[in-house]
Amino acid sequence: MKYLLRSLLALLLLAALPGAGFAQGGRQGGRLSQLENAKIAYLTDKISLTQDQAQRFWPLYNEFSDKRRDVARRMRQLRTANPDGLSDQQIKDNLTQALALRQSEVNLEKEYFDKFQKVLTIRQVGRLFIAERDFTKEVLKRVADRRGGSGPGAGQFAGPPED
Repeated sequence: MKYLLRSLLALLLLAALPGAGFAQGGRQGGRLSQLENAKIAYLTDKISLTQDQAQRFWPLYNEFSDKRRDVARRMRQLRTANPDGLSDQQIKDNLTQALALRQSEVNLEKEYFDKFQKVLTIRQVGRLFIAERDFTKEVLKRVADRRGGSGPGAGQFAGPPED
């Protein structure tokens, strides 16, 4: 019964999310949407959200994710395939900017740590950070397995990682 309620809650959340990846075209957009949906279901289950918490948490989490994704995008832009082609000053500037971006990521996590505590219990916040890390590990493992061509359905992301 508890699993059924959580599954129903996850489906309701997906229906409520504006444009939950449907605007993205092509195969890659479908995979990203599928991955995001799996992450929502996984996190909802792991942190045991009530319906009231979910309504307040997901917009906040989506805001946090968007900001964190922007920092990661800016970090990727600093990377260069050929650092030998840069001057010493350009390398120094890139490293300084990278450190500033890493600091802004830490500041962002601190900011949302405080915001999440206004919606979730401290135990749920702790479980959130652990669940995010576990989900990422599982996705990376599945990608590595897919590249190795292991097992039937390799390359398919069938849902949230299992415990």
